[in-house]
Amino acid sequence: MKINDMRISAIGGTICSIWASISLGDLLQTVLTAALGTIVSFATSRLLGRWNKKAGNKKL
Repeated sequence: MKINDMRISAIGGTICSIWASISLGDLLQTVLTAALGTIVSFATSRLLGRWNKKAGNKKL
């Protein structure tokens, strides 16, 4: 057995053991949480950008 075959076997076994422990509900919750975090991060950066732009205009 070559080194590459052993690596592929180890990676395959790891993926199969992880796959068996993850349910569809957990996956859906992770996707929704990531999407919500992205939306909140985007909105926060836009609001802070506007706030800094307004604050910069008042200083001039």
